[in-house]
Amino acid sequence: MWSEEAVAGRPAWRHTPSGVVFRKVPAGVFRMGLSDAEIDAVRAIERAGDTEDTVEPFLSGAGECRPVREVKVEPFLLARHPLTVDQVRHWLPDYDDFYARAGTTAARLTGDLGDLLATWPFRLPSEAEWEYAARAGTTTLTFRGDARPGEDQLLDDFGDEARTAAAENPFGLAGMGSAGELCSDVWIPGFDGAPLDASPRTGDGPRTVRGGAADLYPWQGCDEWLLLLSATRYEHDSFTAIRPAAPLPPH
Repeated sequence: MWSEEAVAGRPAWRHTPSGVVFRKVPAGVFRMGLSDAEIDAVRAIERAGDTEDTVEPFLSGAGECRPVREVKVEPFLLARHPLTVDQVRHWLPDYDDFYARAGTTAARLTGDLGDLLATWPFRLPSEAEWEYAARAGTTTLTFRGDARPGEDQLLDDFGDEARTAAAENPFGLAGMGSAGELCSDVWIPGFDGAPLDASPRTGDGPRTVRGGAADLYPWQGCDEWLLLLSATRYEHDSFTAIRPAAPLPPH
């Protein structure tokens, strides 16, 4: 079911039936949520004139990403990138994607979402797992630092191996923040009372989405770069990408 190999010079696990490559996300503790330092960094970007629009709507909604709290994460596997159209077709052979430019593009699922979740052998990452994986040991706006991320950080087509490898964060994960990715948590604004062990929040209603800056490409000058930030979160509405998670394979 699993084979261990090196991908782009890093250890990886390949799910042999589907070919999907996973990275091991190590255990750790991190501070989850939009910190005061990150808010200051966003304001500094605006003061420097490096925004197309006001960031006030984002900052006024900062409470949806707070309070910052310390979360403990156990090791798990996470797909190197969101499932592509071709990969989704392993489970849904008739899958077609209106949004995709090629079979190597991250799939954006709508009506087929439930079918995929009922068919595949994986799970969705929790919000805490997703943010921990996106930060990859950093505490900045993105894993690249506190500078404003640009369109050059977008990656939602994984057909070019060299470009995919160059985009990986320190955990070996590519495209975090580009396509909007569904998490297992039900959408609840803010983190009051949220678990401290990275388990998902359950209940009725829409799930939470992380990322999505490439879903709005080509950018229209509305500060879409804010969707690349590790802490940005919002409620699932329509289409979504999927990055599967799994437990560590037995040795």
